[in-house]
Amino acid sequence: MTRRISKSKRFYMMNPIIQFFKFIYLSIKIMLIVAGGHGGTRKANY
Repeated sequence: MTRRISKSKRFYMMNPIIQFFKFIYLSIKIMLIVAGGHGGTRKANY
């Protein structure tokens, strides 16, 4: 189990592409949430 965990961690650390895609996915998710939450109020104020 410990070896598997370390292997997966090593795989993650050795593959910055996966982290990059994860970061993009999270940023898009956050932007969508922000847009959905603040889009209506912005339009109302505008």
